[in-house]
Amino acid sequence: MSTKNNITTLNQLVEITTDADGRARQHALTATVTLGNLIPPTVTFASRGLALVIGDGVDVAAFANQVHVNSVSLGNIDQVADNLVLVCTDDTSPELPEGMAFFYAREAEISGFLGAFDVLITHTMMKQNLANIAKGKPQFDVVIDLSMNGFHPAELPPLGYYAVGRGLVSVADACDALADMTGTFDKPKFFRLDTERCAHSARGLEGCTRCIEACPADALSSVEQAITINPYLCQGMGSCATACPTEAISYALPDPDNTQHFVFQLISQYREQGGKSPVILFYAEASETELAQQLAELPSRVIPVRLEELASVGIDTWFSALAYGASQVVLATSPLLPAKTEAVLVQEVANAVTFLHALNHAEERISITPLASLTQQHLFDDVLLEHEAKLLGTKREKLAQALDLLASNIVMTSTVSAVPNGAPYGRIEIATSDCTLCMGCVAVCPTDALQSMGDRPGMTFREQDCVQCGLCEKACPESVISLVPNYNWDADERQQRQIIHEEPAAECVSCGKPFAPVSMVNMLIEKLRNHSHFQDDAIKRLSMCEDCRVRDIVSDMIDNPDNQMKV
Repeated sequence: MSTKNNITTLNQLVEITTDADGRARQHALTATVTLGNLIPPTVTFASRGLALVIGDGVDVAAFANQVHVNSVSLGNIDQVADNLVLVCTDDTSPELPEGMAFFYAREAEISGFLGAFDVLITHTMMKQNLANIAKGKPQFDVVIDLSMNGFHPAELPPLGYYAVGRGLVSVADACDALADMTGTFDKPKFFRLDTERCAHSARGLEGCTRCIEACPADALSSVEQAITINPYLCQGMGSCATACPTEAISYALPDPDNTQHFVFQLISQYREQGGKSPVILFYAEASETELAQQLAELPSRVIPVRLEELASVGIDTWFSALAYGASQVVLATSPLLPAKTEAVLVQEVANAVTFLHALNHAEERISITPLASLTQQHLFDDVLLEHEAKLLGTKREKLAQALDLLASNIVMTSTVSAVPNGAPYGRIEIATSDCTLCMGCVAVCPTDALQSMGDRPGMTFREQDCVQCGLCEKACPESVISLVPNYNWDADERQQRQIIHEEPAAECVSCGKPFAPVSMVNMLIEKLRNHSHFQDDAIKRLSMCEDCRVRDIVSDMIDNPDNQMKV
């Protein structure tokens, strides 16, 4: 069934539901306009049609014969044979159609994307370019992989790579691709990347790697200590944006603000028409057929919200929906959801559950479940809040606002609650007795949760901004910083910038000017008192400001030229 027919079926189902909630749902879905990018940026693929078919000999022969039958019926047998390279990974001698040659290769390394696949095989103890050997071309355009384990490492192979042996694509679709994948193709760039917000690395230290671990297409990597996204590999699953705690990566089709505005308007329109206890059901576009079948079995207060991909919205949108008046948020999964993407959603839902527990709400208020398993018994019929205004700010700020609104209606038993390991919420602790205020931690903090006081030795901390990336902990030369994952429900305390360590400034023994923390000066004196360059009066230079230290060194050089060798 086509997507168009699926949508028509879903719309018809909504239209024939005539109870009060059904009429309110129909009005909300009709009156709420989805905001999106009119002209999204794209990347272009160029394919000449040169295809590699690789696998066991029996499978390769069966596929080649199927292609031969198809090409005979279409009258393009010569063209297909000329653009096909067959590789057998075992010792089978396959019976192939006339004009089709094959190679043996037990091992192959395959990387790239549609129109630009690099295929290396080992021949005479050397890795060689198969496309060059077979056809005198630099790269393959399409790969048909018939092996059970696959030659490409990504869970979600790139465009142009048909993992038939792994069951991701049918033989029929792979055969059709040989004819369809010649020409020029455009694909949207699904994400925006702001490296200034990224918590991945600083000054040679590695911090957050959530986005890299979350991508099923292996499109993200660290290059020269910076996150990069290969737009040719990216397939827009959304898990990297959901996993990113700083919004350095954001989904662009549509962007998060548009999605959340849509949800706000949808619930508002539903409530204005008298609808009660709306359940927001997020589903991926690929699940349209299953949704149309399942929605008929659910109450008409279940409002379906179609997403490009299920992971394109995260915990801030889920809790915002509860704050706007939804009684529940359900993420409907399908068997096609990649494991890495599902793992990200499961982790985010686990974070959401800890918040719900702290708020004394049932964890099912935000749930992830297969659409076919959802029944009326799993749905709540009461709302927690009906906030009239749209939440604004970054996704982290919107989440905090939603949580504060939900917390305002109850008496919290504790101002601090635990969160799962790895959750991007918490604070840091510093063993101040051993801290020298070197400011190494401040220098690497990506969110400015840590800042220096500026006018005197000391630093401040704002818990709202801490994403538990660990860069400060790794940067500390004295190893006195530790991460404390939790969530502080005291909004004022969480948002205020607090002094976490300060001390008097050491005054220059020569001019009296404050120049460094006392603890740092004492630490340097203790560590260097036995060094040959700081013997006798030279040790006093550690207690001088920079200007006086230089003057003292120059003066000593003039008076004692032999001491120049000690500088």
